[in-house]
Amino acid sequence: MRIATVRSVCECQTQLAADVDEHLNVVRGWARDGRGRQMIAPANALRAGDGRFDVGWMCPACTRNVLRSFDASAVAFREEKAAV
Repeated sequence: MRIATVRSVCECQTQLAADVDEHLNVVRGWARDGRGRQMIAPANALRAGDGRFDVGWMCPACTRNVLRSFDASAVAFREEKAAV
C-alpha cells in the first residue's frame, strides 16, 4: 500500500498529521502537542476526487475542527508494508 503524510498546525499550535492512501482517503490521523506527546486526532478527507482535497481533523488538545486544503499533485507517496 502506498501512503503519504499530510501535516498542518492547529490554531492552538498542536501539530496535526494524517496518513492518506493512493485514493486520498485518510488511513489514520494523529497530533503532537508542545510537549511532544502524540495523541489520536480523528481525521477525514473531503473532495478527494478533485485536484485539491481537504483534510479535516478534530484537534485533541483544544477540540477545534481544523480543515486544511492540499494539492493532490504535491503529495509524495511511499511504499508501506501491510500489517498482518
